[in-house]
Amino acid sequence: MRLELLSALSGVLIAAQSRINGALSEQMGDSLEAAIVSFSSGLLFVSLIALSRKDVRDGFKAIFIAVKQVKLPPLTLAAGVLGASFVAMQTYVVPIAGVALFTVASLAGQTGISLWVDKLGLSGGAKSLITKRRVIAALITVIAVVVSAWDRFSMSDFSITAIGLALFAGSWVGVQRALNGRINSFSNKSFATSLLNFITGTSFLLFLLLLRSLFTDHSINNFTSAPWWMFLGGTVGVIYIALSAHIVQHLGVLEFTLFSVGGMLIGSLLIDLVFPTPGTVVSPYLIVGIALTYLGVVANGQSRLSRR
Repeated sequence: MRLELLSALSGVLIAAQSRINGALSEQMGDSLEAAIVSFSSGLLFVSLIALSRKDVRDGFKAIFIAVKQVKLPPLTLAAGVLGASFVAMQTYVVPIAGVALFTVASLAGQTGISLWVDKLGLSGGAKSLITKRRVIAALITVIAVVVSAWDRFSMSDFSITAIGLALFAGSWVGVQRALNGRINSFSNKSFATSLLNFITGTSFLLFLLLLRSLFTDHSINNFTSAPWWMFLGGTVGVIYIALSAHIVQHLGVLEFTLFSVGGMLIGSLLIDLVFPTPGTVVSPYLIVGIALTYLGVVANGQSRLSRR
C-alpha cells in the first residue's frame, strides 16, 4: 500500500507542477520564458545528481555509445524537445483553462496517441494491435474532455484553441514516453535519461528564445520579475522521475500508471478548488469529466493487462 500511495503522490506532484508553471507564466507574462526557467532549473537539479553519482554518468555515456553503434536512432535523442514543448504549452494553457481542464485535455491526447505509438512499437518493445477495447478507452477519454468543458463553451473567456493545444501537448508526451523507454533500455538509469531530456529540452527552448529575439522586439527582461519559487517547477519534475523510477521496479508500469493518473486528476481538482485560477469554475461537469477520464485510463490499462 505504501508504494501505491507514493504512486498517487507522484501524480499529485505533476498536477502541482502544472499550477507552478502556469502561475510562473502569469507572473513573468511570457510562457516561453517561464518554460525556460522551469526546464533550466530541472536541468540544474538533475545535473547535480549526475555529478554526485557515477552510475548516472555511466548511463549517460551508454546512450551515445548505443547511437554510435547504430543501436539507437539519433532522432530518438530529441525526446526532450517534446517534453520542452509540453512545458511551454502548459505554461500557456493553464492560466487560461485551469489545471484540471488542462490535465483532462492533455491526458486525452496521451490516451489517443498511445494507440498509434503502441502500434508502431516506438518504445522499442513489441508492437500492439489496435484492439476494440483500446479504441473504446481512447474515445471515453476524449468524450471526457467535451463533458469537462460543456458548461464553458458559452463563456466569453473559454478558448477552444487552448483546449486543442492541451490535446496536442498530451500527444507529444505520449510519444516522448515511448522514446524515453527506448533510451532507458540503453542507459539503464532513469536519471541519465532525464539528464538527456533536460539538456535537449532546455537547448531547444533557448533556441526558440534566440529566434524570437532576432526577429521580434520582444524584451527578455521578464526574467527579473520571476518569484523565488521559480525553480520549483523543474525540481518537482525531477522528483517525479525519481519516484517513478523506484516504484515501477516493484509495481510495474501498468499499476503505477493507474495510481499516478488517479493522483494527478484528484490533485488537479483539489488545486483548482483550493488555489483556483482566476475565472476558473469547478463545475459538476468538470468532476464528471475527470471521472470519465479515469475510467478511460482503467479501460486502457485492462486492455494492456489482457495482452499479458
